[in-house]
Amino acid sequence: MFDRLRAFHQPTTVQAALRLTAAERRAGGPGRFVAGGTDLVVQGDRSLRWLVDLSRLPLRYVKTRRGAWVIGATSTMADLEHHAGLRRFADGILPEAAGTAGSPQIRNMGTLGGSLANASPAGDLAPPLLALDARAVVAGRGRRTVPLERFFRGPGRTVLNGGLLVEVVIPARPAPPGGRAAWSFHKLGRLQSDIAVVNAAAGVAVDRGGRCTWARIALGAVAPTPLRARQAEAGLVGRSFDAAAVAAAADRAAREARPVSDVRGSADYRRAMSRVLVARALGDCLERLGRTR
Repeated sequence: MFDRLRAFHQPTTVQAALRLTAAERRAGGPGRFVAGGTDLVVQGDRSLRWLVDLSRLPLRYVKTRRGAWVIGATSTMADLEHHAGLRRFADGILPEAAGTAGSPQIRNMGTLGGSLANASPAGDLAPPLLALDARAVVAGRGRRTVPLERFFRGPGRTVLNGGLLVEVVIPARPAPPGGRAAWSFHKLGRLQSDIAVVNAAAGVAVDRGGRCTWARIALGAVAPTPLRARQAEAGLVGRSFDAAAVAAAADRAAREARPVSDVRGSADYRRAMSRVLVARALGDCLERLGRTR
């Protein structure tokens, strides 16, 4: 499928990768960055004339920096799935989602940056990252930080515009200080490792009296981009976090979904499952916060 390539580059610095990409674009013909290649190979685009391989860039890391988790773009799904620190952070929501991103072989190759840059509405990592208020760091003409919610522009479209996603930054305390917080991720697919029909992530913080002080609800595969269910979030804040609140938020989230029908499921089915998965994710948070459903 890559028999028409005229160039394959393996830079060792971000700056070199950007220079090579700019030069190839001037030369003409379509091309791509490639990391794990798990999306690129499946797409089988024989129009590509050049590739810039990112595997030699020093972007494979998971670490803390100035009160935040920082994850390099070439970190694999398996790196996230098995990272001991992330498994203790935010109820392990990110490793849990990474563990559903394909087979073990795919998770050993597929990267965080590739998953996000591919901009599939059904990507498994986007909803938990949205629930964690993650930001994307993009290198191009300088570096800029973009809230992940604004990173996606549509199916297969992002704000990168020739730039390179270099890392993702997650606040070490996504929820406000004080009180208690809980997170959960749920995915619906034919198999857990399949592309999602719907996926949902939630994060909730409550005060000592059990009143919700902060909420994040994110959905995938139900709109052109992964989305925050902001009306559902707003409906939770300020009220007692209980079974009635969970049901009301799940209903609101389903109304905010904008699904389409495809081979994996109809729009009506996706909307119904949005309600179910949000209710499950929020129900998990309710249990983890020590209250009954």
